[in-house]
Amino acid sequence: MTPKRPDPVYASHDKIYRDLRAQIMYGELSPGQAMTIRGLADERGVSMTPVREALRRLVAEGALTTTVTGRIRTPELTNDRIEELAALRALIEVELASRALPRAHLALIDRLSTINNTIAVAVARSDAVAYIKSNLDFHRTLYLRAQAPAMLATLETVWLQLGPTMRALYGRMRKSEPPQNHRLILAALRAGDEPGLRVAVRADVTQGLRLLAR
Repeated sequence: MTPKRPDPVYASHDKIYRDLRAQIMYGELSPGQAMTIRGLADERGVSMTPVREALRRLVAEGALTTTVTGRIRTPELTNDRIEELAALRALIEVELASRALPRAHLALIDRLSTINNTIAVAVARSDAVAYIKSNLDFHRTLYLRAQAPAMLATLETVWLQLGPTMRALYGRMRKSEPPQNHRLILAALRAGDEPGLRVAVRADVTQGLRLLAR
């Protein structure tokens, strides 16, 4: 039996979706940045159909918004919305970290330390996108050990909605070193200290966002 070939339109749509999703999550796009189906199609040399489908998925995830006139933009979050998403991060990420702790072997801690060094390089270069990407990689690597895929998938939709705002936050904070709470997270993992881990994770994921909401 001849294997079924993938639909080229679907393959194109899926790639556009993944590329745009990464751009939004890692802060490559600013809050309120507008885009058009035709503009994105021309930029990528594809028809408007796969672009339309990719944008539809991203709007459904809250990564993009549409106006009453049909214009598509990245989210411009209100203070109340930032507070809400910060609270969600605190609830979900603390729980994921707690579930990951019993499986936090030395190889994982070493991997997290290496990622933290990557964050330091991004800070030294004032590379906001690399900083956000490495920071989320630090958290995702830990939370994968929780073996709670539904929680992690929900969390990624929160990260996605916050991506452009995180870029604005990075500019405001003018970071000069990796997050201090990452060191506390690593220390708690090494010590098997669940209360300390919960406190460090909660502080890490909420302090900056709440600063932005002021």
